[in-house]
Amino acid sequence: MIDQTRFQSAIRDEGLDGWLFVNFRQRDPLTSHLLGLSTEGIATRPWYYLIPARGEPLKIVHAIEAGALDGLPGRRELYASRAELLSILAHAPKGRVAAQYSQELPIVSFLDHGTALLLEASGFTLVSSAGLIQRTIGLIDSHGAASHERAARHLYEIIDLVWKRIDRTMAERTRPTEGAVQSWILAEFEARSLVSDHSPIVGSGPHSSDPHYEPRGGGSSLVPGEVLQLDIWAKENAPDSVYADISWAGFLAPEATEEVRSVFDAVRRARDRAVSFIRERRAAEKSVTGAEVDAEARAILVGSGYARGIKHRTGHGIDRELHGYGVNLDSVEFPDNRSIIEGSCFSVEPGLYLGDFGLRSEIDVYLLDSELRISGGTPQTELLLLSGA
Repeated sequence: MIDQTRFQSAIRDEGLDGWLFVNFRQRDPLTSHLLGLSTEGIATRPWYYLIPARGEPLKIVHAIEAGALDGLPGRRELYASRAELLSILAHAPKGRVAAQYSQELPIVSFLDHGTALLLEASGFTLVSSAGLIQRTIGLIDSHGAASHERAARHLYEIIDLVWKRIDRTMAERTRPTEGAVQSWILAEFEARSLVSDHSPIVGSGPHSSDPHYEPRGGGSSLVPGEVLQLDIWAKENAPDSVYADISWAGFLAPEATEEVRSVFDAVRRARDRAVSFIRERRAAEKSVTGAEVDAEARAILVGSGYARGIKHRTGHGIDRELHGYGVNLDSVEFPDNRSIIEGSCFSVEPGLYLGDFGLRSEIDVYLLDSELRISGGTPQTELLLLSGA
């Protein structure tokens, strides 16, 4: 059963008249997730579920699948023909109604064009539900924040342990592979009861210039004098746990080259500028969007002369999903003009990828009790280096 009061409060907060959900043949898993519906079972006819800003929801279902929405509150209208469906839609409450589509954010866009045209012809004024999705499933509360913090602390500890192991191993003139380092991280996940939707990224040398690198057949051996990028994410193996996601960069020598130090400095400054910009806007009691934060961080990278090395946005929303439904720090890929609001949790991870090597520094940030917090530990300020022992 959905929390009708919470949904209707979100609708009013967004200044809308309602939220319309549509599904057919389980094409929209996000709608099923939002409404707490099973994605299994027979679903051969479209159904519609309209939650108004105030009042009783409306369930529109086909006569041969009349029980499709029985677990949801509201009055039911049955149709068995196209004409009956059009009549019900014509008499349904109208106004500015949100639906699962967005020109900018594919993660929330499931409404097909034909159905959108049908709804508009029936008198609905459709707007994107992106803001509502953020408010209902893209924010974290104090319980989620505590889960996120615990996971983040584990990740910081794992980075420290793994780098020390790399240092010891290479001091013994042994070169572990990327796959071996990956297995060390996964073993720590298991020991700490952490789970992840994918194996961590361990990329050395030119592989560090691939933001989503995956080692095959064990990957390459670590070579002295190369960059090593570690990107790890996980959450507690418990219901409603929230992900943490961090990236640290190292250099496999006692000292890094001037070029590597320069690139890391640009990335670090871009990361820190994103955080300080949000704090400045909040101190001035001004709203701030994900797109605005991305533009600030991106300006640091471009101003440092590294525009050619930018491949991705500055950050993504985090909740029970690694790439969650809240605000992203993005002004270029999928511009996100949603505001950072109470309960927002997101990564801040500017990166530069120059072919021979790449560097990314990632922290997680969340807004709770009106305080902007960096989770897990102290952000990386210097490259990880080998001791040379």
